[in-house]
Amino acid sequence: MQLAVLSLLLSVGRAVLAALRGRLDALCWSLAPLSLPLPLPLSLPGWLNSVPRDEPEQEQEADDESPTPTSVNYHFTRQCNYKCGFCFHTAKTSFVLPLEEAKRGLAMLKEAGMEKINFSGGEPFLQDRGEFVGKLVQFCKQELELPSVSIVSNGSLIRKQWFENYGEYLDILAISCDSFDEDVNILIGRRQGKKNHVENLHKLRQWCREYAVAFKINSVINRFNVEEDMNEQIKALNPVRWKVFQCLLIEGENSGEDALREAEKFVISDEDFDRFLNRHKDISCLVPESNQKMRDSYLILDEYMRFLNCRNGRKEPSKSILDVGVEAAIKFSGFDEKMFLRRGGKYVWSKADMKLDW
Repeated sequence: MQLAVLSLLLSVGRAVLAALRGRLDALCWSLAPLSLPLPLPLSLPGWLNSVPRDEPEQEQEADDESPTPTSVNYHFTRQCNYKCGFCFHTAKTSFVLPLEEAKRGLAMLKEAGMEKINFSGGEPFLQDRGEFVGKLVQFCKQELELPSVSIVSNGSLIRKQWFENYGEYLDILAISCDSFDEDVNILIGRRQGKKNHVENLHKLRQWCREYAVAFKINSVINRFNVEEDMNEQIKALNPVRWKVFQCLLIEGENSGEDALREAEKFVISDEDFDRFLNRHKDISCLVPESNQKMRDSYLILDEYMRFLNCRNGRKEPSKSILDVGVEAAIKFSGFDEKMFLRRGGKYVWSKADMKLDW
């Protein structure tokens, strides 16, 4: 009789421990150190001691009133198949949250006021050949009913089948293209193999027409393309928006001793950037983004769902929203909500409202 009772108690104890381990495993995903590509192992005692202690302290005083995460840029992966020399979100880890944890965080953001989600990287279509981002896009549009769901991609890995499966849930596809001269793209690092980046851009433009996805172009203006005249090509492609960014240095990402890129050789002056903008002033869809606007007016969520504060020229992470909630984490994001609105961060971003001729 006693043996039976002991056996029952042992079974119950094992079940409880298994449940606790599952819960701790889920919680540790967002605490995984940047140097590890996988979640922290829980098999060894004292695993919490392996969490890095050298993360910057949260020195910024939290405002009494948290900003609303109206528009969020979720960089769910740092991996990329291109090697753009000025990239400021480099492949320091290969970590990607499990799909259900990513969905949980997105639901929390929706509850906190998110209206637009933008999936970025790295290259979003590397993970599971685009299935991961496709499922997130479908979840955000179908279940969360977000007004706007967008993706920023280099476009090299997108297949027509992806549009057939997920195109109806995507509002905007932004393709990064810095030059219409393939030699310049090669100098920048925006190429893999023999695929022509510009030719692929035109193919993606056509697929966006076929599957009713608004088409957008992002360009980073740097030393290798600052003298280029893109008027004719942009007008022919006719994107809903042409985002033109000034090459930006971020310590620890594309600048400094611990950086994976050396972007200093790509940097241009404010005057050079203004000259480029003036050369393309007649393009109605042009949206200029200087370094000052970029640094403070974007809500950036990293692969651990931590807000990244860029005000000090580095990406200083908050705690993960999965651990402390959106309101607590966003207070340390450095997000300038007024600058976000001033730069036109909120616009007609649902394809249902764009009244485009598909």
